[in-house]
Amino acid sequence: MDIILLVLHVVLSLGIITLVLLQKGAGATAGAAFGGGGGGGGAGSVFGASGSSNFLSKTTAVFAIAFFINSLVLAYLAANRDVQTDSVLDALVAPATEISTEIPMPETMDAPVPVEADLPSGDVPPADVPAPAQ
Repeated sequence: MDIILLVLHVVLSLGIITLVLLQKGAGATAGAAFGGGGGGGGAGSVFGASGSSNFLSKTTAVFAIAFFINSLVLAYLAANRDVQTDSVLDALVAPATEISTEIPMPETMDAPVPVEADLPSGDVPPADVPAPAQ
């Protein structure tokens, strides 16, 4: 149903564009209405007579009304569509697993404990020079 309405929307818009381009502009007779040309005229007929409308203008009005109604129907259908509420990114990112912060301590202490003198002082990183023999 949405596809049919979208195709109808495109056809109506192209029809309106075509019909508007086929019509003679209102400014074409504006010069004659102010007395600059043959045929007389008055201030009431600057943009053409109000009662006279030809086939093109009536068809344009019908297309415009149909375009407006079709726009409202498409907006209503889009607003009331059942959409999945999950984000696309939720499907891409795996849920985080809980990381254990506890470090297992060995039962016995076999490694030597560093002495205060062996620790580097300050922010200076330890050098790659071997330690002096004792």
